[in-house]
Amino acid sequence: MSSPAADVVGLLTVRGQSLAVAESLTGGLVAAEITSVPGASKAFRGSVTAYATELKHAVLGVDADLLAARGAVDPQVALQMAAGVRAALGADWGIATTGVAGPEPQDGQPVGTVFVAVCGPGAGSAPGGKVEALRLNGDRAEIRRESVRSVLALLLRELADEHSGNERAQDTERNGGF
Repeated sequence: MSSPAADVVGLLTVRGQSLAVAESLTGGLVAAEITSVPGASKAFRGSVTAYATELKHAVLGVDADLLAARGAVDPQVALQMAAGVRAALGADWGIATTGVAGPEPQDGQPVGTVFVAVCGPGAGSAPGGKVEALRLNGDRAEIRRESVRSVLALLLRELADEHSGNERAQDTERNGGF
């Protein structure tokens, strides 16, 4: 049985593309999920866990004024994190997670507020990438797990949008159903 992480690694490997991850509330769980897949090194460049707000600016290049005005839990912050890690690690695709896993609200946002983002090379990604807002229920662990699942699902949708039609059908046949 395939997992979203295995599907991501498989699609990126087939295409000769790479991925970098920027994480906040997930604290490395996205990278751990990806690297649990055998052969992940063919597509995975690395990750940055920028848990502290100032690291989002210093390491990932998120606009300091944006962080000061809106805090770290913001859709534009998520997009800039994805673009920043993509540039910093030299990857074709960048994905990011930022949000509030709890137990307390943060930056005026309630527990369960999460933003996941993807930034990539293709027509499937709007200029600056794509972001999704999530309102998740559950405890801290459940919110973090669902954030991982959601960012990988967003990337898979973007990869599918970029790679459609007859070319995709041919790759599916050649590569065992990715």
